Amino acid sequence: MICQVLHPGQLATIQDGGRAGYQAEGIPVSGAMDRLSLRVANLLVGNDDDAAGLECTLVGPTLRFDEHTLIALGGADLGVTAGGIPLPLWRPISIPAGMTVNAASAVRGCRGYVAIAGGIDVPAVLGSRSTYLRASFGGLDGRALHRGDRLPLGTPTELSRRIADEVTRDRGRDRVTSARWGASASLIPFHSTASGVRLIEGEHMGLLTADSVERLWSTEFRVATQSDRMGYRLENGGSPLTLSEPRELLSEAVAFGTVQLPPGGNPIVLMADRQTTGGYPRIGEVASVDLALVAQLKPGDRLRFRPISLEEAQRLYLAREDNIQQARAAIALRHH
Repeated sequence: MICQVLHPGQLATIQDGGRAGYQAEGIPVSGAMDRLSLRVANLLVGNDDDAAGLECTLVGPTLRFDEHTLIALGGADLGVTAGGIPLPLWRPISIPAGMTVNAASAVRGCRGYVAIAGGIDVPAVLGSRSTYLRASFGGLDGRALHRGDRLPLGTPTELSRRIADEVTRDRGRDRVTSARWGASASLIPFHSTASGVRLIEGEHMGLLTADSVERLWSTEFRVATQSDRMGYRLENGGSPLTLSEPRELLSEAVAFGTVQLPPGGNPIVLMADRQTTGGYPRIGEVASVDLALVAQLKPGDRLRFRPISLEEAQRLYLAREDNIQQARAAIALRHH
């Protein structure tokens, strides 16, 4: 099966769960910025969690499928339609052969995800199909989608076929149809232009002045225009955070969600395509459960940090993973 790109949108790339195991060689994990949304969308069409799908930034693409296809939309609301019919988020959707799927501009959020039954079957590079734009590898020739691209689709799983049979049972495969069920509210990240983001105290928090620590927790930061998949630069109205004294630090490992403080005093939140090490002070780590919220912020949106302990962040992470596994089990049982 083939998915043809009629219009690429602003920045659409093929992403999956990421390229783990190569950070020691300087290769970042990459993968979806909002991994939760891609995971849940994959779950809804019967795919494995890390199956490759599309990540669409701000303005979505126009696609056409040559055969009947089961898809699910997650993340940002891109105003997606098919045959003039608005398509819902967070539900399996049956798309007839030859039907054009159109996405518009983001109504809410920044990055929308399209999961397709069987996944996008481009060659894996170092164990992942995710696109790493800065090094031009993975995905489709290491680049964003272009007009006229033809994306090969994988073979749907047995579970995918059963979900598709249920969705099309009443109306057949020649009409756009969405399932009567979808992801529960506990799995869906709430996207806001002013998010509260939970932050674990970093190794170098103690290097900040007392006034800077207070401002870190009390200031509403704005996402700067110089933000991308590598990192989000934050601005706080001309009141930079400062260290109690200049310090020379050795480069150390960083993670998705590490908050660094460069000399200018405006924090940077490292994102999916971050470098693997960094020498700036690490003043915090965004709790994993809130990375999806940060990934959906666009330039001009705001965030406020809230303190959280490592233990509480781990508890919330495990609770979310348990919710995902329960949802997967429920879908499998429903279509047994």
